[in-house]
Parts: sequence; C-alpha cells; structure tokens
Amino acid sequence: MKERFDITGMTCASCQANVTRAVKNLGVNDVNVNLVSETMNVDFDKDKISEDDIIKAVEKVGYGARLKDKKAKTSVLEDKYEDEEKSVRFRLIVSFLFMIPLMYVSMGHMINLPLPHFLDGAEGSVNFAFIQFLLTIPVIFVNRIFYVSGFKGLINKAPNMDSLVALGSSAALSYGIFAIMRMSYGLGFDNLEIVEMYRHNLYFESAAMILTLITLGKYFEKRSKGETKKSLESLMNLAPKTARVIVNGVEREVSVDELNKGDLIIVRPGESIPVDGIIKKGSSLVDESAITGESMPVNKGVGDEVISATINNQGTFTFKATKVGEDTTLAKIIELVNEANETKAPIAKMADKISSIFVPAVIIIAIITFIIWMILGYGFEFALNLAISVLVISCPCALGLATPMAIMVSTGKSAEYGLLFKNAESLENLHKVDTILLDKTGTITEGKPRVTDIFTEIEKNEFIKISTSMEMASEHPLSNAINEYAKENGINPINVSDFEALSGKGIKAKFNDKTYYAGNSRLMKELNINLKEYDQKADILSNEGKTSMYFADENEVIGLIAVQDKPKALSKIAIDEMKSLGYEVIMITGDNEKTAEAIRKKLGIDEKYAEVLPQDKEKEVKNLQNMGKKVLMVGDGINDAPALARSNVSMAIGNGTDVAIESADIVLIKNNILDIVSAIKLSSKTIKTIKENLFWAFFYNIIGIPLAAGLLYPFFGIKLSPMFGAFAMSFSSVFVCLNSLRLRGFKPEFKNSKKIEEIKNKENIKENKMSDLNKMIVKVNGMSCNHCKNHVEEALKKIAGIEKAEVNLDEKLANVAYFGSIDEDEIKRAIEDAGYEFVGIEHK
Repeated sequence: MKERFDITGMTCASCQANVTRAVKNLGVNDVNVNLVSETMNVDFDKDKISEDDIIKAVEKVGYGARLKDKKAKTSVLEDKYEDEEKSVRFRLIVSFLFMIPLMYVSMGHMINLPLPHFLDGAEGSVNFAFIQFLLTIPVIFVNRIFYVSGFKGLINKAPNMDSLVALGSSAALSYGIFAIMRMSYGLGFDNLEIVEMYRHNLYFESAAMILTLITLGKYFEKRSKGETKKSLESLMNLAPKTARVIVNGVEREVSVDELNKGDLIIVRPGESIPVDGIIKKGSSLVDESAITGESMPVNKGVGDEVISATINNQGTFTFKATKVGEDTTLAKIIELVNEANETKAPIAKMADKISSIFVPAVIIIAIITFIIWMILGYGFEFALNLAISVLVISCPCALGLATPMAIMVSTGKSAEYGLLFKNAESLENLHKVDTILLDKTGTITEGKPRVTDIFTEIEKNEFIKISTSMEMASEHPLSNAINEYAKENGINPINVSDFEALSGKGIKAKFNDKTYYAGNSRLMKELNINLKEYDQKADILSNEGKTSMYFADENEVIGLIAVQDKPKALSKIAIDEMKSLGYEVIMITGDNEKTAEAIRKKLGIDEKYAEVLPQDKEKEVKNLQNMGKKVLMVGDGINDAPALARSNVSMAIGNGTDVAIESADIVLIKNNILDIVSAIKLSSKTIKTIKENLFWAFFYNIIGIPLAAGLLYPFFGIKLSPMFGAFAMSFSSVFVCLNSLRLRGFKPEFKNSKKIEEIKNKENIKENKMSDLNKMIVKVNGMSCNHCKNHVEEALKKIAGIEKAEVNLDEKLANVAYFGSIDEDEIKRAIEDAGYEFVGIEHK
C-alpha cells in the first residue's frame, strides 16, 4: 500500500537523504521524500511494516513524521506555512537586534567608532569580550534549532546541514569563551601580551553572524517556498466551502464535505459550482477557464455536465451531483499536481547520491584543513578560522532545493495551462522525445464525424433504416454519425438480432431475419461479397479524406455511406510547430490508406500508419522504439491505452476515456492539440532551470570549499572569514529558489502566434453570435395591455440564456432571442407564475 507522511525538521538535501535511508532500511518497496513540500510517499507491505514503524524510523534519525491528513483544509495548510514563516521572521528580528550592537562593539574600533571607556585598552579587555558574549547568547538561544537538529544528527550518525552550522558556530563560541579565560589569566598574572593577543582574536561576532545570515537565508527560502505553493493554493481555493442542497423541496446550505452523490444542488449567478454533476433544470453560461484555461464561457443546459470550481455566469440552475469529495475534477487535478511534486525526476538522483555523503565529507575536510594549517605552523586561531569557514560555506541546501523547487513551480504553472504531469519523470523525459505519434480520431480531428455522402440502389430511407438499426448497437464513432443523421431525418431504428462486432473490420446483425454486414473493404473481401462499383466511389471519397462504410447482405453491397471527421482548427498549426522544433510527426489511424494519405497531405504530417487495428497500435510504438526512437504517443480512446503504456512518454486528451487518461503520463485538459507544444516547451524550460540550479550548487561548492580551506592563501594571501562563508551559503540557497520562481512567468510562444489568435478570435465570434442564431416564438394568452406586455417580457428575460424578449400584443406572442439551450418547462413556469396562459413554442 501507499501512504503519505508529513515530515518536520528537514533543512537540506542531507536531511532528505537521511530520512530516505532510514525508511529504506525498513525494507519498504519505495520511498520518495520531498524537501520543499516536506512530505514523504512510502510504498510498503502493511503485513510486514506498520505506519508506526515508519514514523519511529524517521524520529530515530532526528526528524518528525506523521500520517498526512488527506482531508486537511487549505486554510490549515496555509496556517502551517504562515506559522513557519513567522517563526523564522521572529528569530531573524531578534538575531539582528543583538547582532548589530555586537558588530559595533567587536568591529567598530576598526573604523574609529567610539567605544565606552570601560571597554577600552587592556584594562577593559575582559569587559570588551564579556559584553560580546552576552550579546551572542540571545542569538544562539533563538536559533537553538540548529544545535538541536545538528547535534542530534551527529549522535544518530546522520549529519545534516544543521550539523555543519552547529559545529561551526559552536567552535567560534567555544574559542571566544576560551579567549575570555586566557585574558583573565593574563590580567591576573600581569601578562598584557596574552591579553592583547586574545583581545583581537574573539569569534563571538562570527558565531552570531553565522546564525543570523543562515536564518536570513532560511527566511528567504520560506518565502520562496510559499511562492511555489501559490498556484496550487489558488486551485484549492477555487471550490466553494458551502453548497445549497434541495431536500424534500426545501433549500438548505451545507458544507461541501457533506455532499453525497445524487444530491440536488442549486447554483445562482456568480456562484462557483461545488462538485461535478449533470444539469437537471435550467441553463446558463459557465466560465470553465479555471479548469480548462479556455477564456470563453460554455453554454450549459439540461443533460450537460458541470465541473467543480467553475463559475456560473448567468442564470440559476439545478444539477445532480455525480462526483463528490476526492472524486471531483478539481480534487483529481490537485492530487495529480501533488503527486508530481512529490516524485523525483531522474536528474535529481545524482544530487541525492552526492547529498548522502556530502556532510560527512565536509566535516572531514574541515578537520584536515585545521590539521594541515596547524602542521604548517600558522597557529591555532588561523587554522580554526579556516576550519569554521569550510563548515559554514558548504551548502547541501542548494543541492536539495535545485530539483524540487523547479518541479513544484512548474507543475503549479502547468495546471494553470491545463497541462497535468502525473510525475516528475514525465516532466523531464518529455523534452527528450524525438518522435510524436498522434492518434487521428479525437486527437488530430474533432472526433465527431458527420455523414457527407450516401450511395445506394435501394430506397434511400429504407437503406438508412437498415444502417442505423445495425449501428445502434455499435460504439464506433462512425456509428454515431450515421445514427445522428438518421435522427435528424426522422428515421427511427428497429431492433436487430444476433449483433456481433468484428474487431477492426465492422459489424454483423440480422434485420428482418436477414443477415447484413457493415464495415470496411477488407471485411467485404474476406466474405467474398460483390463490391460492384462501390469500391470506385470509395476510392474517390478516400482521396477527399472521407471514410466510407460498406453495407451489404450476404451476397452483395447494397450501399455506401461516407463520413468525414474534420481536423481541429489548430491541428495544422500545432503540427507545423512540432516540426519546427525538430520532431518527426506521425499519424496512426484505422482509416484506409487513401483517406489517411489525404489527411496527411492536408496537414503536412511526416508519415502515417493507416489501417492499423486497435491491438496493433502498441506494436507500431514498439517498432519505432526498436529503430532507436523515443516516442511520445498522444491518444484519447480505450484502444490507445496499450500504445500509451508502451511509449516513452504518453499524453491523453482531456475529454478522452478514463482508461486512456489512467494510462497516460500527461493529461491535456483543454483537448487542444497545441497544448502538446506548450507541454514540450514547459518541459524544456523546467529542465533547463534544474540544470542551472544544479550547476550553481555544484560550482559554488567546488569553488567555495577550497577557497574557504585557504588553498589560495599561500599564493595570493586570500582567505574567507566565517561570516562571508555564512553569507555565501545563504545566498546560494536563495539564488536556487529565485531562479526556480522564474518559471512562474512561463508563457508558451509559437511561431504562428498571429494565425493562432485569428483562429481563436473566429471561435470567439461564433460563441458571441450564438444569441443571434437561436430564436423562437412563445405563444401566450391572457395579455391585454402594455402592463401585461412588460410583465411577460420581464418574466422571460429573467430566464438564464434569454438575451431578448419582445411581446406582440396583437398576435399574442413573444419573439425570444437566446443562446445555448433553454428548458421549455422553465419558460412555461415563468409565464404561468406571471399570471398568463402558456400556449406553446415555435422555433424559428
């Protein structure tokens, strides 16, 4: 089973490595520890290991752990982060309050600042040192967390960054106390030479400065971590906290957590939709931009699906809850983003390996530094100074933050664009692919084929009746097109018997006790059915990009129906963008060669695989991989699932089947093929940022540690003070955080951006003109004067979706202009509630 835990006390990559190692030693299947979100995902056998065993293992190495509360509210999480930030800010303020006078006392005389008389000269040397000691104690006290965590790590043989800080500042503090003792000895025995030597070699300011600067870095780090969570928190805040439920005809307000499947929920204009459901009464325009990224509102009427966290722009409607709690679309999105944040990208493994040995190595280097300089005769103070510098300049923080910070910002940003990466590995691997394999139906095309041509030798309506009766039992997209055509032409199907689906070829059924077949030419040839001249017609239609379906009895073809699934408006531009980035684009489809070739040429696709059976799609992916290609597969159907699972990286279109979405690494919520390019660009940008972070972390340590150890001192007289080391250490972490935050400004750029805007504007114009396209006449009795006229017009205009209502008193009717779909029962109710008789509706 898999469980998530909250981890406390982690400060650096070594902490992350210590926790990981401690839990791995229990024999768990897998463990992922995230430094930024301070969480841990563990896959373990519950029969062998318990949650308590895991918690105790973490606590044993000096950290805290508890099972994550899955139902924790956003406000609770926000409070936790705010409390942590306030705590660090308080420590920082206290540190500066005492460090500033400490720096004045310890270093002010160097720039001729006046000091009180009792601190001057050899006589005031002990006072001079003791005042510094007293000013240092509060700084140490408020930052004692470094000592608790650091020494606990050393005792448990799991040293971390705090161990370095604790050792460095403790060494400086201890030497300062030793200096006070030596000065007291010198004054007692009238040896002013000893007094002068130690008076100018106190390290209290170094101990305080180390703690203050690192706390300053921690404060900026906390602020940066808070920024990375903003995208996710804004998602979590989209859903309302309460909902109005109708129970026994009575409306009452309840918490969203109390909602159950089947509840009837009423939503008024301007309100957010609390859970997923199906509209049962009313209609409206719904703003789905928060979930899909699409700016234009969507028309919703009875029978349409509504999504949690979207906003009702206009009328009031009632819907039935179908998904509540953790099953809602918003909850699934948040869960996917969280999971992606809490997984490791392959690029992070190198940093993890180094972090696990980094702190012990630094401690050893510091000891060697001290010993070498002592042997070279530079004195105890000099050697100690450089050893402390080595301890505090070393920065496993930057290593630990390099990957998770960038991943967290990136996944949060991707959710804003409707791109959901299920794990960090897919985010990294996406930019490595070189071949993009696109399923045709629903990915390149709209997925809604329409009947374009009908050829038959029998009576047309009888032919359509046979066709739709057979296709009613089929789930193929072409069947839907035929059934829709029959419905539009008022031709009703009848029940057929002995229905059988012939995978990848067609269907078979009995109609009026006679066996009929429907399918492609391959099926007809296998059954030795006479194609007559229909194959020639099919060839012509194929060259036009249309798909033909043969209908035959046991002997010969009786007719042919051609359908066409038009490419999406942005398909051509998206494919051009992919090719401009250097990718080979291949289309895979079950269509025949000629139809597939027509679409390939029209869209400029590099290659096509046509007449591919559903079970063979996975084989085509494997063949490409055997040729050394790294394949991105994009699909939306059940038959795409095996191919999605086989590919190096897989994408599912958001409105595809649940199976396809479950099989994919990345989900495109907006159902926009151009988002493939956006996802690739975001992947490249994220990995570039991670590489920059890791380069800085490694480069900083490669340069910083030798410099702190005094490698350049014999040649150039250059050495680093512990204070500068602490500052450099803090800066490295802040740099990594700020560099990662640049991803928040990510915006995909396209070569054909002007053309894209033109197409989007056309789509928007279509939406905006919907109110002009839908008109009806509502017949009303009982109106006799202008007062009646105004009363009826006002009643109609209150209905969601109605833009305009003009009453003609002479003809006893109202001319109504509306958008989307309108519930006629709602119109009837509105008129009757106003005190008039509803006669009927006539659509224009």
